Amino acid sequence: MSGPGIHGTRLSAREGLLFEAGIKLGGIFHQYLGIPVAPRTAPGLARAIEDAVRLQPYVEAVEVRVDPARGGPTGRGRFAYRYLTAEMLTARVRLRAGTTRVVARLAFEPALRYPLMRVDAATATRAGRSARTGGRPARRTSPSAGSAGGRRTPRGRARSSRRRGSRRRSA
Repeated sequence: MSGPGIHGTRLSAREGLLFEAGIKLGGIFHQYLGIPVAPRTAPGLARAIEDAVRLQPYVEAVEVRVDPARGGPTGRGRFAYRYLTAEMLTARVRLRAGTTRVVARLAFEPALRYPLMRVDAATATRAGRSARTGGRPARRTSPSAGSAGGRRTPRGRARSSRRRGSRRRSA
């Protein structure tokens, strides 16, 4: 990610991922506020936002929650919905470029009455390996993380080519 690449100036991998995290969280906030939401549609809206963000570069994981109960009153009958507000929305992204990983989140801060974006972590793993994975290379969980081909589940993860119930041969 260093060099005058896609960001137009020389950035370290950490700087580039921090920039990308801000873009992704800002996009979630500004693109979806105001969309109609009800308790029965909130989970689907959250999944749709996750799926859209997962398409973008460097995304290793994304989690979005929409809580309509945190909004104002709903209408009645066919008007029984509300519009997505900052109070209802939380998001977390984990981005990776090579050995660098950034975790950032968007959450409404009631004391400030404002949605804040925060960087939870900006770390470099040793040779692409992580303590979380026991020293094994991190498993790529989305097409945007650079995984190649294969069948995909609706959540973007590659399915194993082994059939269920089959045993691995021991070496």
